[in-house]
Amino acid sequence: MRGKTHPPYDPEFKKRAVQLVVTEGLSKQQVARDLGCSYESLRNWVKQYEIDEGKRQGPSTAELDELRSLRRENKVLREEREILRKAAAFFARET
Repeated sequence: MRGKTHPPYDPEFKKRAVQLVVTEGLSKQQVARDLGCSYESLRNWVKQYEIDEGKRQGPSTAELDELRSLRRENKVLREEREILRKAAAFFARET
């Protein structure tokens, strides 16, 4: 059974939640409970903040955004290539 799903949190909410943990020194459990978000989500947000700040190894938010964008573009290009391949095969049969 999967956990409850929640619509994506807005960036300002995430930023404030991370600030409460990082700068205010509150525990992740307490902040998650007080804000009504899952502990795992908050843990991931804090982890990504630490990566972006250079305190931890891993791909930065900007790198992850670029990767998502490139994967989307790659998917579109593959679909277009497949359409063109089928069109070329269709027209080759016609002649």
